[in-house]
Amino acid sequence: MNFREYKIGSRMFGVALGGSMCITLLLPSLDIASVEATNVSMDKQLTAGYETGWNVYDPLMLGHHKPIKVLLKTDPTSGKAMEPEYAYVYEKGTPFPGGVNHPNNLGGRAQRLSLSIGKIGEAHSGAGAVFLIKTDDQKRAYIEDATITMGWNPDAVLKAAGDENVSHAGAGKTLFVREGCWWCHTLLPEQTQDWQVFGAPPMLGDFNGESPTAFGSDRKAPDLLHVGSRNSSREWMMLHFYNPRLVQPHSIMPRFDYLWGEVDAEGKKIDYAKWDSEFNAYRAGKRDVPPDVPTYAANSEVRWLIDFVLNMK
Repeated sequence: MNFREYKIGSRMFGVALGGSMCITLLLPSLDIASVEATNVSMDKQLTAGYETGWNVYDPLMLGHHKPIKVLLKTDPTSGKAMEPEYAYVYEKGTPFPGGVNHPNNLGGRAQRLSLSIGKIGEAHSGAGAVFLIKTDDQKRAYIEDATITMGWNPDAVLKAAGDENVSHAGAGKTLFVREGCWWCHTLLPEQTQDWQVFGAPPMLGDFNGESPTAFGSDRKAPDLLHVGSRNSSREWMMLHFYNPRLVQPHSIMPRFDYLWGEVDAEGKKIDYAKWDSEFNAYRAGKRDVPPDVPTYAANSEVRWLIDFVLNMK
């Protein structure tokens, strides 16, 4: 009988805590699991791939084993012109995103369509695949494995698209996370006056299969969720990433010039010390114009990062 009141109180507290956790975590999880994936979420997960944070496929977060988003204007099998369409190329060994590995993440209706019409259940990462986002007669979106339904293979699709229509936004998101961009930039406009500046906030179904969401937690710089719609200039982005003070003299954003690598687009070694010297002369008023920013190589990390930023629309 000793401490009977304490025992009863402890049990009641445990029941109350367990019940509140069930209401707070379990029930909303069941509700969220039934949410239908939107076109936005399908695009995001197919663009980014399996995981853009730390993962066993890319432990150093170098942007490896990522899908490639392409704008197709020519049919890869016939070579004939076609209506422009985005395709998501997964080369051999590239792990599939959550919506393909676990179709239930797409929500009931999208899952049924993606399996029955899109044939995503027949996709194999070891062989590679090409995915499309399609809609049925009732405008309901689903994922289609074009490798099964249309005979498109990754190599043929990449060749048909050409490098000018290729986006490495998936690898770019890995760099966005690795470089800490989300420490200052959010990807979540709030339901306030943000709408007027940064665009509409995302919908609940916009996050199915995305990992991580990269919402950010403390906005010190503009929200970037729709930045590709506000500013689609690749040249401006190149200046901004090389040295933000080129476009905003009082910017507190760090430089990301090291993402250019060793050589420029022509294969010439980049002389960073010379560029800094000329830029300092420009800031001191000893030079009329700033030095030209090197054009990045096609396989440079900064290209991937800019691809990701411009893909957010």
